Amino acid sequence: MAAATQTDHVSTKRPRGGRAIGLDWRVALLAAGLVLLIAAALGVWLLNRSPPPRYSAQPASRGDVETTVTASGSVNPVVTVQVGTYVSGPITALTCDYNTRVRRGQLCAKIDPQPYALAVQQAEANLADAKAQLLKDEAGAAYARLAHQRQDLLLSQDSTSRDAADNARNAYDQAAATVAVDQAVIQQRVAALKAAQVNLNYTNIVSPVDGTVVSRNVNVGQTVAASFSTPTLFLIADDLTKMQVDTSVSESDIAGVAPGAAATFTVDAYPRRVFTGTVAQVRIAPVSVQNVITYDVVVAVANQDLALRPGMTATARIVKAEARGVLRVPSQALRFTPPQRRSCKAAGPDARAVWVRRERRLDCVPVSVGLDDDSFAQITGGELRAGDEVVTAQTSGARGGAQPSRPAFRF
Repeated sequence: MAAATQTDHVSTKRPRGGRAIGLDWRVALLAAGLVLLIAAALGVWLLNRSPPPRYSAQPASRGDVETTVTASGSVNPVVTVQVGTYVSGPITALTCDYNTRVRRGQLCAKIDPQPYALAVQQAEANLADAKAQLLKDEAGAAYARLAHQRQDLLLSQDSTSRDAADNARNAYDQAAATVAVDQAVIQQRVAALKAAQVNLNYTNIVSPVDGTVVSRNVNVGQTVAASFSTPTLFLIADDLTKMQVDTSVSESDIAGVAPGAAATFTVDAYPRRVFTGTVAQVRIAPVSVQNVITYDVVVAVANQDLALRPGMTATARIVKAEARGVLRVPSQALRFTPPQRRSCKAAGPDARAVWVRRERRLDCVPVSVGLDDDSFAQITGGELRAGDEVVTAQTSGARGGAQPSRPAFRF
């Protein structure tokens, strides 16, 4: 009985001990899972939370603001003379070539003068013939005058008839008229001689100005014909130390461009050199190319070192308006608005607003804007002061904005 009772006691304690041990393990596992769940949620929240916003700001400063217009054109001499020929014939000599410095009246080419010299000799012979004919007719007129006087004397003495006296007077009048005709013929022959001499002189192609030969379009032995149009033999630039840039400005940008405005330009030959000039002329004649209207703007520039050459392509920047030493802010600051904030309203047609960073907050400051060159804007009024940090962009922390790349965790 005692053994049986001891066996029952032992069997009664084992089930109790087994249930207690199993319950402790379940609690431990549940607690560990809860801890892991909290840790995972905390990690996901830390990884996915938005960083605090950061802004890019620049101080308001004082400087220059210019509104400009960009145009392309070509470099040309101020005065360019096309030297042609008035007469036709073969070229027998050339004394001017490319880049030749010439003086006014200097011989540059020679056209064969023989045909024109013969024309001069023919005109001289015709003039001599006309003068001889005049002498002959003047002698006849003198005799007719004496006969007319004699007949008038005889008629006064009733020694001749009225008809004879009238016939003598008629002969004298005709002789006098012939003399007048001969004098007119002489004037014609003189004019013909001068024309022949002019044509002979035109066989000498001379420079009409002091300058430099830019181009030569003929060679020795080439025949030039001036029957219908004057051929261009030489192109002479008057003064290469004074050049101009002929630019084309679109009709949308021509407003504000005026003579006397400052201009700068560059050419491909000197990409790092900026040439300065002044607007000399704004031509009002429109130029239409495929229904696009442009206007010619001439920029005068000095070329003392002869670096600029005719025909160079230039990209010009013409100043339309400028303000010196004014308060200015970056143009991006006028277009910036913090996310999840209402835009700051300002009264007035030229009123805008900028956001200023002060300690840990952003304040909206209404301002009045003047000139804007797309880089800086002139501040003409408002409470903005030089040195204020104006915000131009948000660099991080914006919802949907640029953020550092990180893995995405989801439950």
